[in-house]
Amino acid sequence: MRRRWWSLAAATLLAAVALVAPASPALAAPTFKVPFPCGQSWSGQTRSDHSPAYAIDFNRTDDLGDPVVASAPGTVDRVTDLGGTSYGKYVRIDHGGGYTTYYAHLNGFNVSVGQTVGYGKVIGWVGSTGGSTGPHLHYEQRLSGNDIQVRFNGTLALYWGTKSYTSDNACSGGTASGTVNTAGADLTVRSGPGTGYSAVGSVADGATVTIYCQTTGTTVTGTYGTSSIWDRIGSGRYISDAYVYTGYDGWIPNVPRC
Repeated sequence: MRRRWWSLAAATLLAAVALVAPASPALAAPTFKVPFPCGQSWSGQTRSDHSPAYAIDFNRTDDLGDPVVASAPGTVDRVTDLGGTSYGKYVRIDHGGGYTTYYAHLNGFNVSVGQTVGYGKVIGWVGSTGGSTGPHLHYEQRLSGNDIQVRFNGTLALYWGTKSYTSDNACSGGTASGTVNTAGADLTVRSGPGTGYSAVGSVADGATVTIYCQTTGTTVTGTYGTSSIWDRIGSGRYISDAYVYTGYDGWIPNVPRC
């Protein structure tokens, strides 16, 4: 009986210690960035009748097809097409510690499940799929499955209303080299990312160019297929990526978006 009394006393003491022991601290949130290429400004809207309430809808003029990038490093754990309902085409990224981000109503995907992504990685393009009534990006941050108020660089987004957000996502990226391949002819250099911009010079076939940033523009069919990506090779000087060999199919990692 005495031995049992000590056993009960020890159990009581351990229970008391457990009650007063400090809880494990929550893991710090990742440093989330605006989910668009470096330097771009987007209008972000929050509203109390949104579902979920803390999501942000991002818009800008002629945004259909604009690239959407990962807002923090992580692993893609969902690439889903719900058809004409709900989120439509969407991507979810697991950032660890229970944190995830959602990117919904996409026009298309540029990642697959299990893929590791970093800041500035293009995961898809702005669309109007699912229950959307017009092109925009529906963006969420969640913790343990529950939507939380969005923060960029630790700063709380505006609730409730509309605010302009300028991205510093992957702004520290570098440059890349590319080789022009036109099968003989000179490649026209434009003052902007598209064939509708004025010609400001040319680059010889076989020439090596330095690419300072990439952006979307007029879709062009060239030596390396059909692409809407344009490479900025100098101030006010753009060439179609469809004629440039960089070793990558499309967007170049670590090169910022214009």
